Amino acid sequence: MEMGEVVLVGAGPGDPGLLTIRGLEELRRADVVLYDRLAPRELLNQVPSGVELVPVGKAPGRHSLSQDEINNLLVGYASQGLRVVRLKGGDPYVFGRGEEECLHVIARGLPCRVVPGVPSFVGAGAYGGIPLAGRGFASSFAVATGRLAAEKGDHVLDYSAMLRAVDQLVVLMGVGSLESILSQAEAARGPRHPAAVVMDATLPSQRILVGTVSSLRRASREGAVRPPAVLFVGRGVEWGERLWRTGAVSYY
Repeated sequence: MEMGEVVLVGAGPGDPGLLTIRGLEELRRADVVLYDRLAPRELLNQVPSGVELVPVGKAPGRHSLSQDEINNLLVGYASQGLRVVRLKGGDPYVFGRGEEECLHVIARGLPCRVVPGVPSFVGAGAYGGIPLAGRGFASSFAVATGRLAAEKGDHVLDYSAMLRAVDQLVVLMGVGSLESILSQAEAARGPRHPAAVVMDATLPSQRILVGTVSSLRRASREGAVRPPAVLFVGRGVEWGERLWRTGAVSYY
């Protein structure tokens, strides 16, 4: 029997048009597709008829399948000689656990390839009019997670230290701890430092909250921020007044 393989495909931040050409080619050659909750459903229309589609998405506080179960599914299908596409939101190697899945497949003697995708923070910045770095406002930026693995317990990341080391901070998956993150940002930059949250980035439902670290803390307490969301803290936020962006914008 011909050996199967696993291909991890980054679906991008939400707009199906941001899938790469290589990613589209892989979908059209797939024998089975395992897809995440945040992967655009429109992309499944590119899969040939008769191909098995397996939802393995995870939502905050609710996992339809454990990571071990997903790993075993990848190996199980590929062991049957099938070309398995694992469609993941954003980029597989940016807080996507793609490295875990690929290592699991390789350890079982099966090939695994990765097709990169546009990371969610890149899409959120571009569609939200928030440049990550540029002359005169930011020569460096850091990208951090706002949600650590459950087994690690409470947050141990020092966002204040990050903001003292770089010009701009971007935080993914931070809605559940947004007040704490912004409190640290306030300690490092002061209450009036620019900040913004981009929700549903790159989608027609995209919504942007623009303000300061202090005002966005209030927005978080009022329940105005919902996942999926990307937080930006830095002077790049100020460029949103002049740059094209989509979606509704609210100022706090």
